[in-house]
Amino acid sequence: MARENEFEPNLGHIGSTGAAPAKQFRRMVTKARARAGGFAKAKPKGSKFTGARIGRGVGAGRVLSSRGSAVSIRARRVIVKGHLVNLQKSGAGVIAAHLGYLQRDGVTREGEPGQLYDAENDRADSRSFLERSSQDRHQFRFVVSADDGASYDDLKGLTRRLMARVEQDLGTRLEWAAVDHYNTGHPHTHILIRGKDNTGKDLIIAREYISQGFRVRAQELVTLDLGPRTDLEIERGLRAEMEKERFTSLDRRLQQERDQDGIIHSGTDVPDSFSQTLRAGRLQKLRRLGLADEVAPSQWKLADDMEPVLRRMGERGDILKALHEELQRHQIERGLSAYAIFDPTDPDAKPISGKLIARGLSDELHDRHYLIVDGVDGRCHYVDIGYGNALEPVANDSLVAIMPKSPQVRDVDRTIAEIADAHGGRYSVEIHMQHDERASRDFVETHVRRLEAMRRQGGLAEREADGTWVIGSDHLERAEAYERQQARRYPVRVEILSPVPLERQMGVDGATWLDRELVAKEPMAVRDAGFGREVQEALRRRQQWLIEQDLARREQDQVVFRANLLAILQRRNLSRAASELSDQLGLSYVETRSGSPVEGVYRQRLDLASGRFAVIEKAREFTLVPWRPVLERRLGQSVSGIQRGSSISWNFGRKRGQSIS
Repeated sequence: MARENEFEPNLGHIGSTGAAPAKQFRRMVTKARARAGGFAKAKPKGSKFTGARIGRGVGAGRVLSSRGSAVSIRARRVIVKGHLVNLQKSGAGVIAAHLGYLQRDGVTREGEPGQLYDAENDRADSRSFLERSSQDRHQFRFVVSADDGASYDDLKGLTRRLMARVEQDLGTRLEWAAVDHYNTGHPHTHILIRGKDNTGKDLIIAREYISQGFRVRAQELVTLDLGPRTDLEIERGLRAEMEKERFTSLDRRLQQERDQDGIIHSGTDVPDSFSQTLRAGRLQKLRRLGLADEVAPSQWKLADDMEPVLRRMGERGDILKALHEELQRHQIERGLSAYAIFDPTDPDAKPISGKLIARGLSDELHDRHYLIVDGVDGRCHYVDIGYGNALEPVANDSLVAIMPKSPQVRDVDRTIAEIADAHGGRYSVEIHMQHDERASRDFVETHVRRLEAMRRQGGLAEREADGTWVIGSDHLERAEAYERQQARRYPVRVEILSPVPLERQMGVDGATWLDRELVAKEPMAVRDAGFGREVQEALRRRQQWLIEQDLARREQDQVVFRANLLAILQRRNLSRAASELSDQLGLSYVETRSGSPVEGVYRQRLDLASGRFAVIEKAREFTLVPWRPVLERRLGQSVSGIQRGSSISWNFGRKRGQSIS
C-alpha cells in the first residue's frame, strides 16, 4: 500500500507531457557523468587507447574543461604551459640545471637572482629539493602567466592558493617549489612539482587537467582577486588584436565562422557594430599580409596556411624583441639591416663567427637557449642553440663560431652497417676488431658509443645481454632518424674560438685567435662594419705587436711570420701559467709531448689566451693538457690517456667502453 506522501516525478518543463523531456534529461545526465569521468557508452571494439581517463584529476579536469570552454569574456586571461620531464631518460642533472636557470640573476623587479619558495617557506632549500627529486621517475613543470600579473605586489600568495586548489582537485598533497620572474612584460611563476604523491607512488595527473584544469583554476583566482574585466579593458584588448602580426583570438573566431565551403560572410550574424568593426579590421589586416582574400562582396576566404604563418610571424616578432632588448642592455647600436635570425634548416645557411653578447632562455619551460652573437660580418645574430646542456657556461665577450647541424648519416653508421651485414646482423667490439685488424680499440669503441646513444634515444638500437648489438637492414634509416631528432634538440654546433675577449688578445704573450687568423691560409672574411671593423683593427695591432717581439717582420708590402709561431706562443703561455700554478700547488710542472701517456687527477680548468687547458696532478708534479667538456664530469677523479698532437684520447676508469677520443 502506497504512502500518502509518495509521488512520481514528471521530468521536463512545467506542464510538459510525454517521454521526450525525460529522455532529454537523461541525455543531459549522461553527458555530465561523462565529463566527470564516467562512461557515456561502452568503448567500441578496436578503439585506440589514448590514456585520457588515466591519472588524478580526471573528473575535475573534465568539469573544468567544460567550464573553461564557456568562460565569460570578462574573466581575466591566464596562460599556463605544462611540461612533463622524464628524469629516467634525461637524467637528474636536468633538475639542477633548470633550478639554476630559474634562480639566475636579473629575474626579480630589483634585478636580483630568483628565490625558490614552497607552500610554507619564502626561501626554500633548492639543494634539498634537488636531492629529494633525484630519484623520481618524472617531474611536472608549469609556467603560470596572468595578463594582469603586474597588478600583484607579490605572486607567492596567488601561487600558494592555486596549488592548494590543485591539491584538492587531485586528491593528494603535492611537493612543489616555485620561482617568480619579473624580467618580461608579464610577470610569471615557474612551478616544479615532484613526480610523487602523498603515498610515495608515482604521481600521474590526468591529461585534461594538465591542459585545461590548471589554467581554469588560475583564471578563477585572478578574476576573483582583480574582478572581471571592464568593457573598456575588453575593447582595448580586442582593438589591439586587429593589427597584430601573430595568431589571435580574432583569427580563431574567423576560422569558426567559415561555412562548409570555407567562406566567411562578413555582413551576416554580427551581434553588434563593434564586433563588425573587429571582423572587418582583422580581415583587412589579413589581406595586407596575403592571408585572406575577398572572393565576392562581403565574402572572404582565408589562406589554408594562415594559422602556421601567423604563428611563425609571432615567433619572429618575439625573437626580434629579445634581440633588440639585449643589444639595448649592452649599449650596442646597429642599423635596421644589421639584424639576422640564424636558420640552421636553410640549405644556404653559412657558419657565423663573432663575439658572444648574451645568452638567454627562449623557452624557459623546456630549457631551450639562445645566443646573441655580434658577427664579423657586421650583423648581430640571434641563434637558437636548443637545450641548455648543448653548451657549457661561456662568458660574454668570448669568441664563438656557430655551424648548422646537418642530419645526415655518418661514416661510423656506414661502418657498423657494413660489418653487421658481413656477420649475420651482429656487431660488437670483438667482431669489429676481427673484421678490421688495423682498427684500434679506441676507434672501435667510438662506434659502440654511437650505438649506445641511439639506444637511449627511443630504442633506435638494440643491445643483447652479452653486449652484442642487433643491427637491422634499416640501420642507416634509423641513424638518419636519430640525427634528425638530435638536430631538433641541438640545431647548431657551437665552437669556442677563444674564451679571452678580443681587446685582451692584442698584447698577450700566447697563441691567440688573432694569431691563428693571421697565419691561416684561408682567413675568415671580415666585413668593415660593426664587430668586423673591431676585428680588423685588432688584427692590425696584433700584427704590429708580433713585429715588435721579433716574431714577425715586414718584407716590402708583406708581413712574414716566424716559423712555428703558434707553438712558440703557446709554449710561452703555458710556461708562465705553469710557473704561477707551481707556486700555488707546491708541485713541479712537467711538459707532455705527442705520444706520451697522461695520468693523474683532474683538478681544474684554465682559460688561457692559447685556449682551455686541464690541470692534471700526479704525485709531486702536474701537467697541462688540452681541455674537453667531458672532463668536467671527472673533476677530482683519476683520468688517463695518450696525447696525440693537440688532442688526447682519454680512458676513464678501468671499465671497457669508457674511453673518449
